[in-house]
Amino acid sequence: MRKFIDLHLHLDGLVPVATIKKLISEHHYPIPSDEKLRQELSVDSNCKSLDQFLEKFALPNKLMQTRHDIKTIVYDLLVELKEQGLVYAEIRFAPQLHTKKRLTQENVIKAAIEGLNQFLIDQKQENSNQPELHAGLILCLMRFANNQKENMETVELAKKFLNHGVVGLDLAGAEGPIPNIKYKQFFDRAQELGIPYTIHAGEAAGPDSIRQALEMGAKRIGHGIRCTEDKKLTQELIDRQIILECCATSNMNTKAFDQIDSYPIKKLLHKGMKVTLNSDDMTVSNTNLPREYKLLEEKTNLTSEEETTLYLNAVDAAFTSPDEKIRLRALIQK
Repeated sequence: MRKFIDLHLHLDGLVPVATIKKLISEHHYPIPSDEKLRQELSVDSNCKSLDQFLEKFALPNKLMQTRHDIKTIVYDLLVELKEQGLVYAEIRFAPQLHTKKRLTQENVIKAAIEGLNQFLIDQKQENSNQPELHAGLILCLMRFANNQKENMETVELAKKFLNHGVVGLDLAGAEGPIPNIKYKQFFDRAQELGIPYTIHAGEAAGPDSIRQALEMGAKRIGHGIRCTEDKKLTQELIDRQIILECCATSNMNTKAFDQIDSYPIKKLLHKGMKVTLNSDDMTVSNTNLPREYKLLEEKTNLTSEEETTLYLNAVDAAFTSPDEKIRLRALIQK
């Protein structure tokens, strides 16, 4: 079985449909038809923008407001990812989005860690020949106008739980209305605390948002695909070996890129850029990482050698320990 690493996974965009149905039933919400549920959770070819894409997060977020919900979703997701052949994953979410029913951000993070730890315990007891899936949590700050307090709390909590389930920070949300640079204070604080981070940039907004992320000290960029609009910036990313977390189907859905046949990950790889391939939002985009690789094999002639390079780039980029990176590199040889 092939091994995969996914560094860019949004928890509220990839809740397994079976888990959604289970939680709807537990909360005694009206149970929609399968077709209605699909329309609420996933986009189709008519999706026109990132804002329309983000509308699909409403129902999952409604079902992520108790410790039980969050623990269940993290656990079920990890089971599904392991079945797909993943050996390492970094799952990101914004704790501040899940505090509508008495939970604090710390409660939310603890619940996610409980789901992660329960999966790891159960996995150990399986005695399977399949390689173990290891995972970490990335906490997202949100691009809102008046949430400075909540964002700084997320930073401080990331430090509290760093290396105890949490592996880093991110900045997410609708890209464009508020420039990335407006959030620099939070990443200055993250640097003071020694917290690794990635920043969403170059998706809905163009090359300037990537430059701002670099100015904020980012060594990894979430998406970043629109660097191709600026040759000088592209070369800078190559020279500095900045990691791009590319998400092909998602970029088609949000119209960050318009033709999968000319998706530039292969071209960037051969220029020497440290690109990786990720799934972003499995449920929203109706995809997963094995499908992403198959899609690019079919549409861009991605080769097995190039896929190995993408895998090794992901190992280099992962917010994890040197020992875990040794394990991951060894797995590609098997």
